[in-house]
Parts: sequence; structure tokens; C-alpha cells
Amino acid sequence: MPRRTISITDTHDDWLKTQVASGQYRSESEVISDLIRERQQRDAGIEAIRLAMAEDDKCGPGTPTPADVRTAIQERLRKNG
Repeated sequence: MPRRTISITDTHDDWLKTQVASGQYRSESEVISDLIRERQQRDAGIEAIRLAMAEDDKCGPGTPTPADVRTAIQERLRKNG
């Protein structure tokens, strides 16, 4: 596993330490890994929305409703994790 050196503010360092002290995480690295996973999931959701919008553009004006787009996004996220 690669090791990295990063610089963070004192405020962020305090927050990381608080997360570990809460017992929810065993280390600051776990906190950072969790944040990265959450961001990856968020980015995947945004990409799913972009793809759905692109598909909507191909269908022409007024074809799918917002509920149709939402359903398509939810199905795509379920399939792709």
C-alpha cells in the first residue's frame, strides 16, 4: 500500500483526531479512506445523473418525466453499485 504525506490545517487535524477518539475509526487513515469512498460514491451518482440527462436529450423534448429520470438513475446505481 502506498504511503503519502499530506498537509492539512490544524482544524482538519483536530477533526480527524476527534473522529478517531469517538471510537468510530481505528486510525486517521481509516477516516481519510472513508471520506474518499464517500466522494467516489457521490461522484458516481453525479455521473449517473449526467448519463441520464444525456439519454433524455436523445429522446427529444418532453419524453421522460423527472420521475422517469429518477427511476432510471436509481436502477443504474443499483446495477453498477
